[in-house]
Amino acid sequence: MSPKPVVRSETALTNVVAVTAAVVEDPVFAGLEASLAEIRKMKGVLGYIMRGNTSAVLDLAERDKISQYAFLSNQLHESCLEIAKQLGVAEIESALVEGKTQKVLFMKIGENKISVFMEKTANHSAVIKRVQI
Repeated sequence: MSPKPVVRSETALTNVVAVTAAVVEDPVFAGLEASLAEIRKMKGVLGYIMRGNTSAVLDLAERDKISQYAFLSNQLHESCLEIAKQLGVAEIESALVEGKTQKVLFMKIGENKISVFMEKTANHSAVIKRVQI
């Protein structure tokens, strides 16, 4: 029988929601979560979603669009898997998708899948550099 998910909600400068099914926290996940909390404060960053094997955390400016952001994040991950397969590479570490006004940076660190949503003018290179394990 798998453990029941524990929902943790924090309200501070941002609205963070975490869903965890693990009894023991993953130190890599926790380190990435701390880095993402700092990245969230950067100019032009609209929010992020991170999914691990047993946990997920999100912090989005537009809370009414969580399902759309989650769907986009999942589709981006699936597309990266397909592109890697077609190119014959093991995996894609990061991908950037730009729209008219926003962009999404997808990163895979270990088993953790991260999507950072930004305004188009935001510096995605700075985001990549700030992600630490």
